[in-house]
Amino acid sequence: MAQDFVPAAHYGADGSSPNVTDRTAAGQERSTPRSFVGSIDQGTTSTRFFIFDERGVPVASHQLEFKQMHPHAGWHDHDPDELVSSVQTCIDRATEQFIARGHTVADIKATGITNQRETTVLWDSETGKPLCNAIVWPDTRTSSIVRELREREGADELKRICGLPLSTYPSSVKLVWLLRNNDQVRQAYDQGRLTFGTVDSWLLFNLNGGKEANIHVTDVTNASRTMFLNLDNLDYDHRLLGFFELDRAKIKLPTVVPSSDPEAFGAIASGPLRGVRIAGCLGDQSAALVGHGAFEPGLAKNTYGTGCFLLYNVGDKPVISQHGLLATVAYSLGRGQQPVYALEGSIASAGSVIQFLKRNLNFIQRSSQISDLASTVEDNGGVVFVTAFSGLFAPYWIDNARGTIYGITQYTEKGHIARAALEATCFQTKAILDAMEKDSGRKLQQLAVDGGMSNSDLCMQIQADLINIPVDRPQMRETTALGAAMAAGHAVGIWEDQDALQQLVQVDRTNFKPAMPEDRRQQMFRKWEKAVAMATGWTDSSDVSNAGSSLG
Repeated sequence: MAQDFVPAAHYGADGSSPNVTDRTAAGQERSTPRSFVGSIDQGTTSTRFFIFDERGVPVASHQLEFKQMHPHAGWHDHDPDELVSSVQTCIDRATEQFIARGHTVADIKATGITNQRETTVLWDSETGKPLCNAIVWPDTRTSSIVRELREREGADELKRICGLPLSTYPSSVKLVWLLRNNDQVRQAYDQGRLTFGTVDSWLLFNLNGGKEANIHVTDVTNASRTMFLNLDNLDYDHRLLGFFELDRAKIKLPTVVPSSDPEAFGAIASGPLRGVRIAGCLGDQSAALVGHGAFEPGLAKNTYGTGCFLLYNVGDKPVISQHGLLATVAYSLGRGQQPVYALEGSIASAGSVIQFLKRNLNFIQRSSQISDLASTVEDNGGVVFVTAFSGLFAPYWIDNARGTIYGITQYTEKGHIARAALEATCFQTKAILDAMEKDSGRKLQQLAVDGGMSNSDLCMQIQADLINIPVDRPQMRETTALGAAMAAGHAVGIWEDQDALQQLVQVDRTNFKPAMPEDRRQQMFRKWEKAVAMATGWTDSSDVSNAGSSLG
């Protein structure tokens, strides 16, 4: 399904943007050339391309969904070639809009990329063609490998080096699984033809023209999700590679570069944007942090997408969590600036739960109707929905929990279950924030939000009530795409410094303030924690599906 952008209200009825003018000495107005920046947003279920003006306002975009493959329980595949073609189609269609609205392609000075993280793509260095389907980040076929690796000598040291404990989540275990189970991958590795990348590397390789240009790079935020990168020096670590029994002579790993760079990512080789520099690249959650302007330590954002991801800026030194969180690179804006790190809490199932209620149970026809359904009741009616479809991620990391609904009686209606589904993400967000407070030693004062579920006023009010701090939602919620555009525009000088980037953050924001009594808040959270404990242990190693995330 394709979807185009509807221009903001202050744009003309035809979608054209107002001219920027200045005045000559004689007091007459003259047109000033405008600069635009593109942004590729390659997500888990769809690809989008935006074109932003120099104020950070989107003037054109196109969205295209692509095929989700689930060949076995717990498996999740993408076709690497379809990812590339979806990007190319989105660029073509959005650029057509851009031109139709009176703009000139020559005014697009750069483009950025943001992408689903951890998803693993392998291709043949001689042909430039993929060797297999991409394994997508929530895939859990690696559960047995994770259990095996947790018993291997050195497993306890991994988190200290790379910030990520062993789980089904990072790219490393996906690569190990493919080496063990795919003959083409194994043969390419043995012959030194195997090229490894996350989605950003794969897109950059293809957008630059494939094997002819042979651009094989990744930015620090994506590299930090592989379990191959040392967080201190931001380079591949021989101890990490050795733990996963990888020989650097047999596998081509992408060169690690800053998230903002005018040269490292190359340029688009074909299509309507041929020759436009690719100047920024960040994993999607890091891009959202940048898109919120969270440049100071202590600022945080939560993205309510397919999953839910909360990032907390901890400054220029990594903080290794002691309370179930991940340490990661937040961003590196180049120009000699220090990289910035974050604590991250990940929720496996957020927006995907709404899709489940729509597609599997037929509760609603459109995802946007979930708030209306949940609003048909005053509260959850005693229902608690533990949305552990792939186990529970941070801060619990319970691999053998499964989706479970408690408290159903003859009084229960669809609205109660819908409300409990919204509350499930909000409860997990509270648990993550509690862990972040323990790790950082400070209490968050406000939570910036974006993503599909943030469109629900009801959900955001529930969130504010449960975490007891204000929830801040921007009017322009495409913060992930904006963050990638900001990195690219910064690299080519459209926005020179962080002050200029900060000014792009929308000032028109909605603030949801907590209004729930403290005793009610504590009572609800205790019941949630009880339900989590009861959902634990549903699966074990004898289950065929092995469809759980595992973290030590």
